[in-house]
Amino acid sequence: MKRRDAGAEAHKWEFKARFRRQAFGWRSQPAIQRVKQAVSEIRKVARRDPVLAAEGAVLFLERVSPAIEQVDSSSGAIGTAVNHAVEDLSAIIAGAPADAETRDAWLERLWEAHANDQIPYIERLADHWGELCASREVASAWADRLLNITRCALSPDKNLRGYFHGTTACLSALYRAERYTEILEVLRTESFWPYRRWAVKALGAMGRKPEAIALAESSRGPYTSDTDVDALCEEMLLSSGLADEAYTRYGLRTNRGGTYLATFRAVAKRYPHIPEERILADLVETTPGEEGKWFAAAKELGLYDAAIQLARTSPCDPRTLARAARDHADNNPEFAVEAGCAALAWLTKGYGYEITGADVWLAFSATMKAAGTIGRTVETKDRIRQIVGKGPDYSFVASVLGRELGIGP
Repeated sequence: MKRRDAGAEAHKWEFKARFRRQAFGWRSQPAIQRVKQAVSEIRKVARRDPVLAAEGAVLFLERVSPAIEQVDSSSGAIGTAVNHAVEDLSAIIAGAPADAETRDAWLERLWEAHANDQIPYIERLADHWGELCASREVASAWADRLLNITRCALSPDKNLRGYFHGTTACLSALYRAERYTEILEVLRTESFWPYRRWAVKALGAMGRKPEAIALAESSRGPYTSDTDVDALCEEMLLSSGLADEAYTRYGLRTNRGGTYLATFRAVAKRYPHIPEERILADLVETTPGEEGKWFAAAKELGLYDAAIQLARTSPCDPRTLARAARDHADNNPEFAVEAGCAALAWLTKGYGYEITGADVWLAFSATMKAAGTIGRTVETKDRIRQIVGKGPDYSFVASVLGRELGIGP
């Protein structure tokens, strides 16, 4: 185990000078950028000296809330950035091979920072308290320290019940100490999901996973995170070897990405035994009326027939379709023709944002190039003429392509 030494004390952290009390004004972007830079700096150090990095992480978590207390948090962006930082830095602190004295000092500093967190920004640090303890023995000691106050805070007696910033930390410590029965006892009358979820986790750790899932499902409501419920239940089913049930009940909801393609990849990575075609079809069903938005995902996966069917089913961005036609005109001309015709069809119906003549010409020229590759120039041009002719009288698309197609006034 490594002990904090003079080198750690002397290390100059770049973020330290930037995170002074009220260092940031109301604008959130400068603060978000500095938070990300601080995490990056600590991560870089962690690759060569994990104990020093953990020291830096503790220092950052002590300073971040006072530094950004004046930042406008109405958009939620700064809160999200700090939450991500807490997640990343908690793992660095938990994994550092520090000696007992150093870790005890870190925990005391973090406890004080958490208690003084007025906004609060580092509230979620308590979720990781058990991991921060790094051992069952330390976690158990912290649980003993916090348990009596936590019992009062969660008491059904309104004269005793109240807010305690360490409630979640106590539950997390009990969980790390494997004192599952005590968690269930403390939470026996509790319905608030951020606390009750620890009872779900305790039941799962005790091997009572059907009970855990039932408890989680019964907790759904307006003040419960459905995403958290789904994630906990999915993990329990997967750990029980029930992958198909996990996929059917929770997999499509839990594994969401920032884009449709990212969502597909997240689900496919989680469930590699499920065929890609089935995953795509199941995901499409979760967004009725938005089938066309899955076109790009299907195309990237090489599911070209499915992609074209999706593009025909509901509105799809004409520019996306036109680019697909252009990019595949040589290597997959049949697909390119269908994508280009679909682009022109949606353009004719008025879809697309700030469409210009260049967009129309891209769709047309890419389609005709692909058609020429497979010897279907005449019939494809006739098909486009029929597509354009079904639009409003002398539509914008017709005005652009009229001379080429021989239509218009």
